Amino acid sequence: MQGKLNLHLTTKTKHILVIRLSAMGDVAMSVPVLRAFTQQNPAIKITVLSRAFLKPLFKGIKNVDFYAADIKGKHKGIVGLFILFKELKRRNIDAIADIHNVLRSKILRIFFLLSPIKSTVIDKGRAEKKALTSTKSKIFKQLKPTHERYADVFRELGFSIDLTNSEFPSKPNLPPEIITIIPQDQLKWIGIAPFATYASKTYPFDLMEEVISKLAFTNHYKVLLFGGSQKEIDVLSGLEKKYKNTISIAGKFSLEVELNLIANLDCMVSMDSANAHLAAMQNVKTVTLWGVTHPFAGFAPFNQPKEHVILPDLKKYPNIPCSVYGNTVCAGYEDVMRSIDPETIVEKITHVC
Repeated sequence: MQGKLNLHLTTKTKHILVIRLSAMGDVAMSVPVLRAFTQQNPAIKITVLSRAFLKPLFKGIKNVDFYAADIKGKHKGIVGLFILFKELKRRNIDAIADIHNVLRSKILRIFFLLSPIKSTVIDKGRAEKKALTSTKSKIFKQLKPTHERYADVFRELGFSIDLTNSEFPSKPNLPPEIITIIPQDQLKWIGIAPFATYASKTYPFDLMEEVISKLAFTNHYKVLLFGGSQKEIDVLSGLEKKYKNTISIAGKFSLEVELNLIANLDCMVSMDSANAHLAAMQNVKTVTLWGVTHPFAGFAPFNQPKEHVILPDLKKYPNIPCSVYGNTVCAGYEDVMRSIDPETIVEKITHVC
């Protein structure tokens, strides 16, 4: 009976609204899923609803359109969301895939109940994640990857989607603004994104500087430093001046140009943060450093081997993961990332890249 229902849904569904409003890393994780979906279901149109500045993430994905949610402006609050609903309704959407499941997306779905529109919602696996991060009754096992949780939302709509053997876009040509700043030579390009939202999953800066120093002086690599805030820009600018073969690109490019640069890296080194997903969604080799979080929670970069993951000393810190997002730290676990030796990171980079 369920199969007949799904077949009926898919024959009627032509245009799906995909809701994922934030954060950048989570939105980036949807990109390989949407790419696989549109390749495998080419007759279906997708409209992605997200924050305006994230639009470049979806550039070049066939049958995917983008609609900006101005959640701090005209789409703010209940009235603003109703305005957004009316705008979206004019696009003839006939199904909703809510891969965010927050208050705003729930309210939008309620408004759409006035229309005969099927909606499905992500299962975030909160109970499993609570068990994984528990310090008293921890169940330490790999949970379903977030990419598969996103794919499940489309499967609930009755579509098939397979994330194995995914296709990726070809490496783009470098625009003039990148070529002007980064000299062209034979050195491999290693991106390093040394920051994360929380200190609990940020590699100590003095140790990261050791990594950068070792890489820079091999004369095999050009180290490109990624950051966003003014404080990060200032810090990375100092490293650029201090070490040869090191260039800070923080604050120099638009997101679209930065994505182009990331696509041309030989390797990206990132915390458990957005830059890991921006690289992985473009099939760039991605080495990730983890603190109080852990890949078992489902947020590992897409299509990256387990060997690209560097973890703290889990024997010394058996309660890892203490947190899904890094916003909670077990007592005494503030310095877990100091158990990762800089030389371990350098060796991993030289092996992977």
